[in-house]
Amino acid sequence: MEKVNRRTTLKLMGLGAAFLAAGGRGLAQQAPTADQLVRGKDRRLLVLSQRPIVLETPYELLAANAERTPKEILYIRNNVDLPGYNTVEGANLEGWKVQVGGLVDKPFTFEAKELLSLPQHEVTMVLQCSGNGRTLYQPRPSGNPWKRGGVGNVTFRGVRLKDLLAAKGAKLLDKAYHITAHASRQGNAPEFVRSVPIHALENALLALSMNGEPLPAVHGGPVRLVFPGYFGVNHVKWVEKIEFTEGENTTTEQMPRYRVPAIPNTQLPFLPQEPGKTYPYTFQNSRPNWLVTLNSFIFAPLEGQTVRGPYVRVEGVAFNDGIAPIVSVELSTNGGRTWHRAELERTEKTFGWVRWRGTVYLRPGEHEVMARAWDAVGRSQPLDGNVAWNERGYEYSGVMRVKFTVS
Repeated sequence: MEKVNRRTTLKLMGLGAAFLAAGGRGLAQQAPTADQLVRGKDRRLLVLSQRPIVLETPYELLAANAERTPKEILYIRNNVDLPGYNTVEGANLEGWKVQVGGLVDKPFTFEAKELLSLPQHEVTMVLQCSGNGRTLYQPRPSGNPWKRGGVGNVTFRGVRLKDLLAAKGAKLLDKAYHITAHASRQGNAPEFVRSVPIHALENALLALSMNGEPLPAVHGGPVRLVFPGYFGVNHVKWVEKIEFTEGENTTTEQMPRYRVPAIPNTQLPFLPQEPGKTYPYTFQNSRPNWLVTLNSFIFAPLEGQTVRGPYVRVEGVAFNDGIAPIVSVELSTNGGRTWHRAELERTEKTFGWVRWRGTVYLRPGEHEVMARAWDAVGRSQPLDGNVAWNERGYEYSGVMRVKFTVS
């Protein structure tokens, strides 16, 4: 018996040594990669959560696709995982029905395939999680540890919600102040409901495709209700019910989640919160994460890169809620003491991001470049993004800084 135990012990020790020699790869393989969680996704995406699925685009991949973000690398922030929809392939329109009701004179139900016979509209827009940039706040708030990869620039195509209402001969009633959308609860999925103000109806889109292909199932296919200029949480995936309501819905995703401290009906975009403190959210002392905040990203040089000088090309993108055009992006290489303008690719208002580029003269050594955007209504980015600290880390929009070396 003693010999058997000794032999077994030596065998186990050998297996342990082999495991250590392999760098512990056996243990690492237990964590699924992005492509294993969602069929068709790039395996390099960062897995922030397996359930619900949350995937972040590595910043270098985002920068390498500056024109438009392909479905393979586009981030995912699911609050609900719909069974069988974890793929970038399109979902079947056949049999998918959506109810439209609430404060409308003629409630109706339509089949998704009916949308194919109505006029189609296309919009290029920034799709961004309101928690994007969360790790840049200090101390770090709760929630998924987003860096800057919870964003993309995509083109949706589908039918305007207002055109569908007109086609059905339905008119809104008095006090229809909000659009409230419900996601499908197939497979006993938990409830997910979001409300946005009624003026979002002007551009609201029942999206059927993205980037010229059928809308990926994992991104809300077959039908997603999209509101250009709004944060991603408001674009309800797998929409199956749309209501016109007087007030915001009172479900968890509307209150207390996805809100920041604010005084409604004032010009203050947020109410400063002492970092590290909690806040008693109510409808009276906070506002929802609706409109996308003004932001700018530096896509080149990337953090830690070595580039040739003395003339260094700096480029990136800027975006806002699309209400007003972005009028300038400024660069600084001396900590914000002086700024000079970069060149914008376009100056008309848009829901998509605007590319920009500039050249700076830098001597050999380590440097830091900063970028900030301005729009036509005077909005800009704070030098210290932490002024908007909130306990859930929403809506980060501080000036971006990149450190690199000039050879």
